[in-house]
Amino acid sequence: MIRSVIFDLDGTLLDRNKSLIQFITDQYERLIQEFGHVNKEQYLHRFIELDCRGYVWKDKVYQALIEEFQLQLDWNDLLSDYKSGFSSFATPFPNTIELLEILQQQGYKLGMITNGFGDFQASNIAALGIADYFEVILISEFEKLRKPDPAIFLRAAEMLNSSVEQCVYVGDHPTNDVLASKHAGMKGIWKEDTYYEQNFECDGVIRELLELEDMLLQWN
Repeated sequence: MIRSVIFDLDGTLLDRNKSLIQFITDQYERLIQEFGHVNKEQYLHRFIELDCRGYVWKDKVYQALIEEFQLQLDWNDLLSDYKSGFSSFATPFPNTIELLEILQQQGYKLGMITNGFGDFQASNIAALGIADYFEVILISEFEKLRKPDPAIFLRAAEMLNSSVEQCVYVGDHPTNDVLASKHAGMKGIWKEDTYYEQNFECDGVIRELLELEDMLLQWN
């Protein structure tokens, strides 16, 4: 019997790609556009390349951009602007709140495990308006643990008063989310991301968040 459903944040509930493009566009228009030699599309494209889907922190990204585009800016200022402004563009995937409400009404305990800096991720969660749906939210910086370490999954299960066998984890990253949760003893559900090839083991695949409801009903 599945009692608890635990989610990843970026790429699972937060549409990070859309959020990032919106933020970069705004930052470009406010701070970069005045440098007439910097083409907007080239800048956006290069930012996304350097960002590597969030796995490269922005200090390195901004340092590289300033050097490549010869910008007379301090990367610390751009980084500060990112940290304070990104959450204003945080965009959920379709039906995020609808799914959380359904699961809550059906009696599931809800948790979240996300890698990242504590205050930054907390501000994104708050901006999405979803914090109150979760009994447990674990952010790697605060927990001193990072996915794919199984310890962070075990900690979430314990805090939800559930055995790992009673937990489902939903995430977009094959290793950090799906395989890691399975190694911890949970069911691992892949929130499909076409960036990755499906050449790994998982317990189920969803393309849209609401597909999770039927999957849970079948298991229970």
